[in-house]
Amino acid sequence: MDAALGPPETMQDRADELTPMMSQYFELCSAYEDSLVLFQVGDFYEAFCDAAERVSRLCEITLTKREDSTGEYPMAGIPIDNAESYIETLLDAGYRVAVADQVQEPEETTGVVDRAVTRVVTPGTLTEDELLRTDDNNFVACLARSGDRFGLALLDVSTGDFYVTSTTDESAVADELGRFAPAEAVVGPDASTDPFDEDCMVTPHDRSAFEGDSPERLVESYFGGPGTVLGNAAEVLACGALLDYAEYTRGAESDDTDGERGRLDYLNHVTRYDPREYMLLDRVALESLELFERRAVHGRAGATLVEVLDETACALGARELKDWLRRPLIEREAIEARHDAVGELAGDVRTRERLHDLLRDVYDVERLISRVSRSRANARDLRSLKDTLDVVPEIEAALEDADCATLRAIRADLDALDEIRDLIGRAIRAEPPIEVTEGGVIAEGYDERLDDLRETERSGKEWIDSLEAQERERTGIDSLKVGHNSVHGYYIEVTNANLDSVPEDYTRRQTLKNSERFYTPELKSREDEIIQAEQRADDLEYDLFREVRDTVAAESERVQALADTLARLDVLVSFATVAAEYDYARPTFVDDPKRTVIEGGRHPVVERTQETFVPNDTRLDADDCFAVITGPNMSGKSTYMRQVALIQLLAQAGSFVPAADASLSLVDRVFTRVGASDDIAGGKSTFMVEMTELADILDDATDRSLILLDEVGRGTSTTDGLAIARAVTEHVHDEIGARTLFATHHHELTDAADDLDGVFNLHFRADQDGQDVIFDHEIREGPAAASYGVEVAREAGIPDAVVDRSRELLDVDGSDSAHERKVATNGHRPAATNGAAAEDGSADGDETVDADLAETIREQNLATTTPMEALALLQELQEQVEDG
Repeated sequence: MDAALGPPETMQDRADELTPMMSQYFELCSAYEDSLVLFQVGDFYEAFCDAAERVSRLCEITLTKREDSTGEYPMAGIPIDNAESYIETLLDAGYRVAVADQVQEPEETTGVVDRAVTRVVTPGTLTEDELLRTDDNNFVACLARSGDRFGLALLDVSTGDFYVTSTTDESAVADELGRFAPAEAVVGPDASTDPFDEDCMVTPHDRSAFEGDSPERLVESYFGGPGTVLGNAAEVLACGALLDYAEYTRGAESDDTDGERGRLDYLNHVTRYDPREYMLLDRVALESLELFERRAVHGRAGATLVEVLDETACALGARELKDWLRRPLIEREAIEARHDAVGELAGDVRTRERLHDLLRDVYDVERLISRVSRSRANARDLRSLKDTLDVVPEIEAALEDADCATLRAIRADLDALDEIRDLIGRAIRAEPPIEVTEGGVIAEGYDERLDDLRETERSGKEWIDSLEAQERERTGIDSLKVGHNSVHGYYIEVTNANLDSVPEDYTRRQTLKNSERFYTPELKSREDEIIQAEQRADDLEYDLFREVRDTVAAESERVQALADTLARLDVLVSFATVAAEYDYARPTFVDDPKRTVIEGGRHPVVERTQETFVPNDTRLDADDCFAVITGPNMSGKSTYMRQVALIQLLAQAGSFVPAADASLSLVDRVFTRVGASDDIAGGKSTFMVEMTELADILDDATDRSLILLDEVGRGTSTTDGLAIARAVTEHVHDEIGARTLFATHHHELTDAADDLDGVFNLHFRADQDGQDVIFDHEIREGPAAASYGVEVAREAGIPDAVVDRSRELLDVDGSDSAHERKVATNGHRPAATNGAAAEDGSADGDETVDADLAETIREQNLATTTPMEALALLQELQEQVEDG
């Protein structure tokens, strides 16, 4: 993003020369110099000067110009009716957008219309439905530091979800940011931006928001004394500064703030949490397990865990589902309470389907009530709230016979807000218009004053409707017409040929080419009566609507509580639907601290995206808690490890699991070192990234953790890599004691099972049929005999000449299985004569390799050689032969 967004210096120097409107524009640019100001001029939002050029380029709209007595200014405008799509483009380009609306009616002034910034649109403070994803939260974060403690606050302005935590460990901050993935952050003066990734916009904010007693006073004004909800000064700083920033972005959007930025009255509580209350999934684990985003393969992205689990019926449940997966529980009683509900719903198909159908009629009332509280909701929003409240009694009835405590508690928490439902039903018409200032919103019978005004308006229009027939009969002019337009009001139109028949009480109103338009004293009186009644009725309707909206806003806390209850129910119904339809089993939790016993486990995503899937068992316990897994590439090692982690995660989230049976102990954290990646921008190679992630695991894992390691040590030499892999195995086994699955091509690592009591071997077998490798994807005890690297290289499309030469470098014994393979001692390229291999005993056909080359070949262990390593070896040998 360009650094300077305020007015050009030349404009500041010429401030006294500018027209009032341009002066107003540049004043707003100065006040919001970190944002691109969109300035309402009629039906458009305009940008001027440098900002106009940026808007024109990014939004692909025409750059025009404005000319006045003080000069010529580049100008670019976007239509107000379609502003959100253009604002989204500007946000994607890295800009914050300050929207300056007209806050004064043109008829109220003889000079320039007043304008004020009514909202600052930023990636983390979106409230516009058009810019938000309905199935996910949109968080803005604030990181503050007090002493040695970091405070982290996270707020979804669109829903009112507000969380805060603190820690003395900056790496723990990064873990939480990875969990919540905020779109934007403000950072205190003593805190670092290092924990934030590149997808999060770090926004500068007024330093004073972090200083003095300002944060504490702001927190207290929202939630009472900070000591009652927050644990320390760092949390107070983070919450207070974040509230200040949220109010700043609100601008003067509320119609009752008189241009001053307003409070977020729908923020009723802040949730203080300890990260240790949940299974921790850092950014690396979230990405490698593909919970919410799948890494593209060959430009195509597949399904994610949340996609195969999401049978939710409403936006509330979709967001809650992601939260449950993002923060699995570690308290056994709470987990089993969820399992009780899932089990009951899975076994009662009629109730489950009834609940799903009812929940489909639930609107996103969490975001709706925030619009109500910000005075941004229209009459249709209120009707949507009523429609949701109408469903609540039916949901209560559907849960009437619930047995488990969780479903009974949900039923008890359901609040239909009867008085609010009744108020909206009486006050707001069933199908109101979107615009709330032009009438047609308030239902008949709600207010006697309004009914009288509407009756006056209606009777007046009925009189006018009958006037045409009356005047035709009175004047004898059969072509006479009574009409209306917005400029001249009501009129009686007579063609020129009939002007001689016009009565004396007609007064000319307008002359046309072929006719004249008149009014009569009685028509003028009726017109005035209608206009006055109509205007007074519209004004009264708007006042009545605001009263209703304010009454609803006062119950925002109850609406939010209802939204939370409906969201929880929706996720439980979704879990039950998946369990019933895809044969998931209820997991059981045991006291054994290292037990992971899974029978017939399946990967929840892969089994849904492949035609066939081979289930596999898993057994980890106190005696055997470290599995070394070997086998060919593509045999299923990574899928197997991930499915174990996902089964554990699903179980602790409260879901049933894709397995025949699962007996588990609780896990405090899942660590993954799976897959190769680099950080080019950060100057880190694939191996450096691997080692950094491995260091984090070794530093933070406990004996209650689950660790997945895939090919540790592959990014360096075979000797170094094997040494690292062996040392890691010993350290995890001896010092940490965590349940671990370690997939490797270092076959020497399987020897650890002989030396370390808790280490054992598993492998995926493959059979060879001629030149083809057949994978059965079934895990077995013991180490693999070979990696079949050359065969896999062939299946991947490596040219035949390279594959054939690779085979020539292997000494394959005469057995059918070809399990034991060594590099051939005669490793040079066979000589050829006239395109054919020499078959006699000449030097070309019996050339010997020098001792150094032979020794190099003998040192290779092809059982542990990957396809890429084999190609590198082949190139090295070829160069030695050619040079020799």
